[in-house]
Amino acid sequence: MNWLRERVQIDELLLFMRKKDLPVHKRFIWYYFGGITLFLFGIQVITGMLLLLYYKPGADTAFESVQFLITKVKFGWLIRSIHSWSANLMLLAAFIHLFSNFFECSYRKPRELTWISGMIMFLLTLGFGFSGYLLPWNELAFFATKVGTDIAGVIPLVGKPVLLLLRGGEEVTGATLTRFFGIHISILPAVFLLFLGVHLILIQVQGISAPMDLEKKITRRMPFFPNFALRDAAVWLAILNILVLLAVLFPWELGVKADPYAPAPAGIRPEWYFLFMFQTLKFLPAQVLFVEGELVGIGSFTLVGVILLLWPFFERISSRGEKPKLVPLIGIIAIVYILIMTILGYTIG
Repeated sequence: MNWLRERVQIDELLLFMRKKDLPVHKRFIWYYFGGITLFLFGIQVITGMLLLLYYKPGADTAFESVQFLITKVKFGWLIRSIHSWSANLMLLAAFIHLFSNFFECSYRKPRELTWISGMIMFLLTLGFGFSGYLLPWNELAFFATKVGTDIAGVIPLVGKPVLLLLRGGEEVTGATLTRFFGIHISILPAVFLLFLGVHLILIQVQGISAPMDLEKKITRRMPFFPNFALRDAAVWLAILNILVLLAVLFPWELGVKADPYAPAPAGIRPEWYFLFMFQTLKFLPAQVLFVEGELVGIGSFTLVGVILLLWPFFERISSRGEKPKLVPLIGIIAIVYILIMTILGYTIG
């Protein structure tokens, strides 16, 4: 410490780190999900770097390199399973973190930018899921990516350029795989880390918000470091145990190599985090008031995403500091809708 003090203003840094504390209340548990999401992102980075040692992007090499990894490399199957399971758990934790902050009105002044940076990271996490799904170049991933990029292609004006940008051509080919590989390991991580840094600095400066309805009743606060940091570490250890158990007991399947000339298998569907949107588009009629039904669905989801991103500026808190009555209702409707559509996506052929 003395050696560092002579060269770096370490005391000021430590003081800045110790500045943050947390309000202690009966809904304290929701504070853990931001840290869980961050921890799982770290697992993604570490396992992703290990997978890169063997993965070879390309229509003729991707599937074979993953197959070699899980059959010939010691513990290769385990690393791949941990990477896949942690990706899904990270998205689940991000969903919970998003809705818990929405219900608690954590976006209110002065934390508007914290909410926006978090929302952008959530969208980037969905991008990680979409781009990474194709990389093993198996049958299900190939056709799910084809359907997903087809949906993006129907957007007016920008749809065709977006489709060509994503696919690297008219069809899903080896060029698409190489492009998705670059997006997944280079572009998305760089942008994500930028917003993650902004997000963490904002939280450190502004502190962690208390639920609006409990704010005036809180009498105790807990220092983040070391008190909450040690609790966070204990939760991360529990999550790591769950993650390894899932990877060992339910190893991630590789499936069959993609054949672009083969017909799409029956019951093709995206991963669970996109399934509610996919099922909604399936239920929409071909035409809605002279507009293509698929376009209405895509436009509606885009509008909801923009409103959610800018929600702190649309929603107003009363002068008495009361929680808006619409917030719980909107949140509950959204969760129920997502759950119903997801269940229907798995049960309806």
